[in-house]
Amino acid sequence: MCKSVSIQSVTCASEVEKSEEKVNFDEAIRLTGYGKFNYFIVIISGVVLSAVLLETLSISFVLPVAENDLDLSTEDKGIVSSVAYAGIIASSHISGFLADTKGRRLVIMLSLLLSFGCTLISSFVSNFWIFTAMRFLCGFFISGSSATIYAYLAEFHTIKMQSKVIMGAAFVFGVSSMCMPLIAMLIINQEWMFVIDFLNVEYKPWRLFVLTCGSMSLISGLCFVFLPESPKFMFTNGKKEEALGTLRKIYRLNTGRAIEEYKVKEIIVDEKNIETSCQPDSKDLSLCKRMWNQTAPLFQKMHLKNTLILCSIQFLIFNTSSGFYMFFPEILNRAIEFTKENPNTSSTICQAFYQNRNSSMTDVNPSNIIKLEFKTYEYSFILEIIYALGFAVIGVLVNRLGKLFIVLFVLLGCGLCAFAISFVSIVNLSIYLYVILLACGLSVNVITGSTLELFPTSLRAMAVSLSLMCGRLGSVFGSNVVGLMLDKYCEYAFLYSGTTLIICCCLIFYIPNISKRRGTESSDNKVISPS
Repeated sequence: MCKSVSIQSVTCASEVEKSEEKVNFDEAIRLTGYGKFNYFIVIISGVVLSAVLLETLSISFVLPVAENDLDLSTEDKGIVSSVAYAGIIASSHISGFLADTKGRRLVIMLSLLLSFGCTLISSFVSNFWIFTAMRFLCGFFISGSSATIYAYLAEFHTIKMQSKVIMGAAFVFGVSSMCMPLIAMLIINQEWMFVIDFLNVEYKPWRLFVLTCGSMSLISGLCFVFLPESPKFMFTNGKKEEALGTLRKIYRLNTGRAIEEYKVKEIIVDEKNIETSCQPDSKDLSLCKRMWNQTAPLFQKMHLKNTLILCSIQFLIFNTSSGFYMFFPEILNRAIEFTKENPNTSSTICQAFYQNRNSSMTDVNPSNIIKLEFKTYEYSFILEIIYALGFAVIGVLVNRLGKLFIVLFVLLGCGLCAFAISFVSIVNLSIYLYVILLACGLSVNVITGSTLELFPTSLRAMAVSLSLMCGRLGSVFGSNVVGLMLDKYCEYAFLYSGTTLIICCCLIFYIPNISKRRGTESSDNKVISPS
């Protein structure tokens, strides 16, 4: 009897061992453990996202103090503010195509390094059009990393962990982004200057600020020299042994054990979720044709609804989060100056903006370098703290509460703040409501997590790139609409912003599986696999 039990136990152990030798990709990722490598990937992904922010939004702090050096008119400021987003829009499609066909790592690394090169050049030029061209190219190149990094990060983790690690990277992004107002406060308002004769350039603090913000791209780009390609990308493109080799190295880094102890010998295709490659068989096809073959499935019956909904939501969120942010320092600066000059006057933030603008137009001294009020930096820092804490809280609760609840809470709350700003007659309170309104960007990463889950690996980077491209279009559209309305119809600008966020709340319900939670095993089994 004992012999029989012993033989049966050995047989069962043998069957378990064999089952672990041949597993699907999600199980192979799970067996690598979760350790040092995963933490580093999350951190570097957050730094990349922060680099994108610094390259695109730091210009809002530069324009007021650089207007004399670059001979900027109000119209010129509008061009420079939106030109980086124009670059991102121009390259989003091709960067998504390259990431899905040539690899995530290569696209991310090159985009970061090339972006830094453009930033370096822009920090030394005095000609408006050259500066504008460099900002456009900076946006053009940085686009490759801004969308692809989500796919790269997710593909190193199991389906259950993907939303959580994306929010973890977003938390790192939020913490890193707090550097922007701090760096601006420490550098921009200084008064030193030296002349670079052979370039005929007066090198001032704002130029150092531009270069400092760009250095984040250089640092993160160099990190990717030592990082591997996404194993899921390699597996999907038929490089099964290379993918398995990468997983073994991750196992060794996470567990400290020998590579030979990793039990997986072969990764098998999950028949329930077989991916069909959208890449053309013929290498002789033109680039445009190949890009079309990669993009067309997103607009076919199977994916069309999801593509349109996700693109529309990102457009409307960026419309406020980035569109309104471009005017954040200026509106705050004018409101703060108004409260200093009229400490006991009740006024809405828009009325303060109108009055301060009119008084400043009658007292112009172009020889002076404009400096931002200290409180402008302070409120910017508060906004970044809200983002950092918000990402941390969402990262902890996203699997328990579900994406639907979190996105509705963020967008509805921010939308109501937008409506309140037009009517609250306490300027300081209005400023805090304005800060909360801009926090609507917290929902972008949650929506991106849903995008990753709804599309297969062969379309994932393209889907994220396309949705974020629509988001950047929303940034350009929003900043122009707000710019046109701000001088005479400031209240309506905020009402417009609140309305778009409420529309987003309605569209959220049409995203498949956004109401699913991953806190329990049963819910995991019901979720559609991104594979």
